Amino acid sequence: MDAKPRIAVTTSQRLHLSLALQSSLRLLKADAAGLTRYLEEQAAENPALQLGPPPPGDWLPRWDSMFRGAEPPPDRAEAAPPSLLAHVIGWIDRQSLPPAEARIALALAEALEPSGWLGSPLPRIAKDIATPLAQVEAVLARLQTIEPAGLFARSLSECLRLQARAEGDPDPVLLGVIDHLDLVATGDIPRLARKFGVPEPAITRAIRAIRAMNPKPGAQFDHLAAPIREPDLIARRGDLGWTVALNRSALPSLSVTPGRGGGQGPARALLRLVEARNTTLLRVGQEILRRQEAALDHGPARLIPLTMAEVAAALDLHESTVSRVVSGTSVDTPRGTLWLRGLFSARRGGEEAPALSAAALRARLADLVAREDRRHPLTDEALARALSAEGAIIARRTAAKYREMQGIPAAHRRRQRG
Repeated sequence: MDAKPRIAVTTSQRLHLSLALQSSLRLLKADAAGLTRYLEEQAAENPALQLGPPPPGDWLPRWDSMFRGAEPPPDRAEAAPPSLLAHVIGWIDRQSLPPAEARIALALAEALEPSGWLGSPLPRIAKDIATPLAQVEAVLARLQTIEPAGLFARSLSECLRLQARAEGDPDPVLLGVIDHLDLVATGDIPRLARKFGVPEPAITRAIRAIRAMNPKPGAQFDHLAAPIREPDLIARRGDLGWTVALNRSALPSLSVTPGRGGGQGPARALLRLVEARNTTLLRVGQEILRRQEAALDHGPARLIPLTMAEVAAALDLHESTVSRVVSGTSVDTPRGTLWLRGLFSARRGGEEAPALSAAALRARLADLVAREDRRHPLTDEALARALSAEGAIIARRTAAKYREMQGIPAAHRRRQRG
């Protein structure tokens, strides 16, 4: 039979996203840096939308506890994450140092705090290993060249200077500003400009460079850590518990200029979308951190099982909305900058078992390795037995997977002789 053309009428359904909905979804997924870039693009196209500097107030928020000296020193009972130690010890092994220098380097490595700072005064370390202070200082200078820059620092200013020098020939103004962090903390830009005889924009550029540095370079080896950058949220413990706030200093201020023709309507609509994004982000962040307060207090070993569906149900949001909000966003805490997405973790064990999350078990495995006898390191089977004793049945291959996820070498590679 010959095929003949036919005309037929059919109906079909297609989802059409309006420009407003597309913008809303894009803003929900954007972190502070991405949102800033998007707003800059929109301001370039719409003269009615004006971008200004971040609002005054909680500026340089991620450094406030460092400037005040209010952050308590880490508990010495909590050893540095083994992945940090593995990184440092691996570097030491590759240098083929003479035995005397290798001994000093290992002593310094054992004094590292989770932040990457040296946790003991140098004279005390020299006394403990019965070595002249000058020799210890010489080995320390070599260790301070390890990447990421800033490891083995003894103070905040030294940590920042190491990072500035690692970038090449540092700007003298930048080094000078680093030496006057007390003025940086108060935001006294005019006084700094007078002190160094430079215009205020030069001081602003130096401060911007400082904000891009990492005051805790060792914290990035934590499996929850986010890369160094401006966080989207700030979590701090006060007298009444934990508080969570937006990091508005990471975003430009927005305003609508009157008398700019037809651009005012779209500009106001964008402002409403940004505020809706900020409100949703804050609600989601507060709910996540409210449920994970124990982890904020005691570290990732106290993470409880948590899913996006549970957070969405509590806030009367769709699970996809929560997924978009936590995608790429971070929160600054006294323990470092963490991914919001990293605070979710599946439950291990049955309903009768304690509330153990996979992330908490990984952190506990890391703690077991950090405390082990280096002459007799724990095998994957021994790690599995220790974790299973806490309520969730963990197979040897699961313990091996958790170990590899954190960059911890196998037992035979961790063994130290003599």
